Amino acid sequence: MPGRVDVEIFGQVYTVRGDKDPDYVRKVAEFVDRKMREISQVTETVSTSRIAILASLNIADELMTLLEEAEQLKARMRELTRKIESSLGPKDG
Repeated sequence: MPGRVDVEIFGQVYTVRGDKDPDYVRKVAEFVDRKMREISQVTETVSTSRIAILASLNIADELMTLLEEAEQLKARMRELTRKIESSLGPKDG
């Protein structure tokens, strides 16, 4: 049974339903709220929907950057693993 958590984002209360831990849901909501507040401080728009879209774009940019970095790290780890395995010589068996 999914749980329910009330969170506040940019002055509005939302009920979030799901299987995630309530503390995790609150942490995610706090992150979104913080991003929206940061955007509202540096832009002249007062439209909540525009602030939400700009915050979403910023969050998506951060996510995509992290995903690209993770892929680069995976490729580097594969390369290092290959080098280590080749320096150890052939496997017995």
